[in-house]
Amino acid sequence: MKGYDFQGPAVELGALVREDGTADAAEQIRIPLAMLNRHGLVAGATGTGKTKTLQVLAEQLSAQGVPVFLADVKGDLSGLAAPGEPSDRVTARAAQVGQAWRPAACPVEFLSLGGQGAGVPVRATMTAFGPVLLAKVLDLNETQESSLGLVFHFADHNGMPLLDLKDLIAVIRYLTATPEALRGIGGLSAATAGVILRALTGFEAQGAEAFFGEPEFDVRDLLRVTGDGQGVVSVLELPAVRDRPLLFSTFLMWLLADLFQVLPEVGDPDRPTLVFFFDEAHLLFDGASAEFRRSIVQTVRLIRSKGVGVFFVTQTPDDVPAEVLAQLGARVQHALRAFTPRDAKALKATVSTFPRSGYDLARLLAELAIGDAVVTVLSETGVPTPVAWTRLRAPRTLMAAAAPEVVAGVVAASPLSRKYGTAVDRRSAYEILAARLAEQQPAAPPARPAPEARSGRAGTEPEGRRSVLDNVLESKEFRSLARSAASALGREITRSIFGTARRGRR
Repeated sequence: MKGYDFQGPAVELGALVREDGTADAAEQIRIPLAMLNRHGLVAGATGTGKTKTLQVLAEQLSAQGVPVFLADVKGDLSGLAAPGEPSDRVTARAAQVGQAWRPAACPVEFLSLGGQGAGVPVRATMTAFGPVLLAKVLDLNETQESSLGLVFHFADHNGMPLLDLKDLIAVIRYLTATPEALRGIGGLSAATAGVILRALTGFEAQGAEAFFGEPEFDVRDLLRVTGDGQGVVSVLELPAVRDRPLLFSTFLMWLLADLFQVLPEVGDPDRPTLVFFFDEAHLLFDGASAEFRRSIVQTVRLIRSKGVGVFFVTQTPDDVPAEVLAQLGARVQHALRAFTPRDAKALKATVSTFPRSGYDLARLLAELAIGDAVVTVLSETGVPTPVAWTRLRAPRTLMAAAAPEVVAGVVAASPLSRKYGTAVDRRSAYEILAARLAEQQPAAPPARPAPEARSGRAGTEPEGRRSVLDNVLESKEFRSLARSAASALGREITRSIFGTARRGRR
């Protein structure tokens, strides 16, 4: 098809489908490799073939030396680590689209959030994650988000690393009891602190403690290439946390924001540094503030110059804000079903986002077969290509979840397992506060149990069982620490678009 005859290297999507529904193997639909940092969208109703499209894209990018990051929400994408299985359906599809199919596995790295599930643990420190993304996870309003920002500001400028949840909780309790610590830059009301603490408690009850801490994941480990020149496909396994969609979608945004901070400017390379597939993208935008959306738009717009291409994966383009959609150069739209008035409205909105074409897109999108899609991309000169009804290629990797022993073998052999496998709990804000405050308390003999405790009355805790921090939070010395905290020598942390830590990290 005219418009898809590119000169440089390209990713092969499939073959053009004629009006009679037959694929023309002579007319190949491609995406120029150099245009993949212009971002893209893979959309379609459940069961229409989005996962297979991701496999096809990941396989070819890896084969051309481009590292890939994928979030595997349902566990299907683990099959990238195993060769595909021949079948009549695969043979027929390959023949239709002119594909020389043979089974092959990709070099894969399995990751998991905090080690919950199969994969190398991926953790972030609270300091690095920052107040903006954390406020999104906790569903805080703008006032509460601003107050949380003050907490991070205080910790940043007073040498108190926030590594995990207990560090953040300790600092919030400290600032609530000593409001003078924030004098001159605002304050933290008891009511707002109470809301944040309750949200953190609920967050902790969901098992979030495992996601925050050290060793913190270095996003540059997503950029690996094997000795024979294949890009490593990093698959973040999410089935164990699929019931916490807001958490993992925001965690993906942290990875993207961190990539933006650590990668150098590369201008317009002939191939991407990394292609990042952002699955369940609508979860990131649901309930997001205008400022949060602006931050996403800015990150997507600017990360292109770092060589990173971002593909949002969701059900309809309507799930992605217009200002983000405008940044996406490639579109692979699978079928949309119009079973309800809401579906019909979404279908109409989707049609309006495509360039003009000779297709009746409303009808075509509603009738597309599984594995077919409507495609438009940017040519090598940056011009949108004609809209093309495309029959997609068959993945060469396994179109199902890989066997548990395959995943376990990959994880055991990974050099990242040795780097991130064991959690570390070094001295941080909680220990610093406890130690400083304990130093200001005069030595005292061990406290005797209260009469109620000696008599075994329920609901009373012996004094000796309380933590050091619990004791000093109520002391006069605790308040005096606030007056000296501002002069503490600590690292200054410059925060990025999303409030993530930019430097001073360990």
